[in-house]
Amino acid sequence: MKPNASSNRRKFLQQCSLSAAALASGTPLMASDTPENAFGILKRSGPYSASDNVNIGLIGSGGMGVQDTLTALQVPGVRLVAVSDLYEGRLKQAKERWGAGLFTTRSYRELLNRKDIDAVIIATPDHWHQQISIDAMRAGKHVYCEKPMVHSVGEGPAVIKVQQETGKVFQVGSQGVSSLGNEKARELLMQGAIGQLNYAEGFWARRYPLEVWQYPIPQDASAQTVDWDAYVSNTNKRSFDAMRFFRWRNYTDYGTGMAGDLFVHLFSSLHFISGSKGPNKVYASGGLRHWNDGREVPDVLLGTFDYPKSESHPAFNLSLRCNFVDGTSGTTYLKLVGSEGSMDVTWDSVTHKRNRDLNSDDPFLIEKLRNEGGNAERKKIVGPQALTYEAEKGYKGGPYDHMFNFFHAIRTNGKVQEDAVFGYRAAAPALLCNDSYYKDTAIFWDPEKMQVVKK
Repeated sequence: MKPNASSNRRKFLQQCSLSAAALASGTPLMASDTPENAFGILKRSGPYSASDNVNIGLIGSGGMGVQDTLTALQVPGVRLVAVSDLYEGRLKQAKERWGAGLFTTRSYRELLNRKDIDAVIIATPDHWHQQISIDAMRAGKHVYCEKPMVHSVGEGPAVIKVQQETGKVFQVGSQGVSSLGNEKARELLMQGAIGQLNYAEGFWARRYPLEVWQYPIPQDASAQTVDWDAYVSNTNKRSFDAMRFFRWRNYTDYGTGMAGDLFVHLFSSLHFISGSKGPNKVYASGGLRHWNDGREVPDVLLGTFDYPKSESHPAFNLSLRCNFVDGTSGTTYLKLVGSEGSMDVTWDSVTHKRNRDLNSDDPFLIEKLRNEGGNAERKKIVGPQALTYEAEKGYKGGPYDHMFNFFHAIRTNGKVQEDAVFGYRAAAPALLCNDSYYKDTAIFWDPEKMQVVKK
C-alpha cells in the first residue's frame, strides 16, 4: 500500500459501524451526492439541452453491439442515426428495432463519412478494433470500443498515438470499471480495509451454448448475405465459412479467446481498484476439454501473474481461471486478499471479510466479544467477520454508468477512466495469456513502458 496505509487503516477502523446487526446485514452502496465522486466519475443524469445531443453510429450490430446501443440510448440526449454491419440480416433487424429511417450500410467507412455522427460504438470482432478505432478518430468521431481494445499486443501503441493526436474521447468497454462495486472496493483498499494487498484471484464459469460462443447461425447465411471479403481483408484469406463469421470468438484470426473476452474484465477492475499498471510476468495453461466443435481456443484457461511493487501497491500475485465446462453453472468473482482481510467484488456489491483472530484493540473483535454472552468458555463455530455493501435498489448498473461517463466526457471535453492507455494495459496481459498458452512459456512485460521484455 501507499506510505500512509497504516494511518488510513486506523481511520477506517474508527469510522466503521461495528454492531452485530450491521455485520449481518447489507449496507447500501450509493453513488456520490455530488456531481462527481472521489475518482472524477459522474454519477447523475442530465438534464441536457438540445445542443448537448450526441448522435451515434453503431459499427457491428451483433449481440454486444445491440446491447451497448440499447444502454447508450438510455442516456439522455443520445440518438442513433446509423448502423453498419457486414451481414444483411442485422441491418434489416436494426431498421425493425430502431426505425425504417435509420441509415444502414455494410461499409463502416461510409458510416464514418457522415457529418451528423458525433461518436461511434465499435462492437465488431476483435481483429477489426484497431483499424476502425483509428479510422473513426481520424474522421473526427469519439469512440466507445468494446474490449479487448486490440487483437494483438503489437496493435496497442497505434491506437494510443491516434487518440493523443486527435484528442477524441476514447473509452474501452469493460463496463465494470465505472460500477459502484469497483468504486467501493477501491475506496476500501485505499482506506486499508484489508491491510496490505498480497494476492488476488478471479474466476469466470460458463456452460450454456450462447455463453460459450456457440452463437446461432442464420439460415440465410451465405457469401451473398455476408460481405466475407471485407471480413477477412485484414487477416488470412479463405473461402466463406459461416462458423468463422458468426462464431468468430472460437478462432484466433478474429477473436482473442477466453482471456480477451473475459480475463480482460478482471484486469480492468483490478487495475482500477488497485491503481496498478499491470503485471511484469505472465504464464498461462489450459486446454480444449469439451467443446470440440472446430474451435481453435481452449475452453479451460488458467493464468498466473506477478505484479511488481509500485507507488500504488505492494508486490502481489494474481490468479485467473475460466471454465466453459462448469457442471454447476459456476460463478463470477474478483477477490482481493490482504494481510488483514479480503474483498469479494462484483459490479453491484462488495463483501468485506476480516478474520476474528486479530489484535485485542481491533474494534471488530471488541464489539463482537461485547455482544457474546452465555458460557464464555465453550468453543463456537466461527467464520470471518463479513460486511456486504450493496447497490441501492434501482441502480442502473456498471454498463449504464460506463456509457454515461463516455457521453459526459464528450459533452464536457472531459476524460474517461478507461481511455486507450488504461484499455491497453488491461488488454495486454490478457493477450499475453494467449501467447503464453500457445508458446507454452512465461512472458515478461514492462507495465510502465507497455512493451514485451526479452529475457
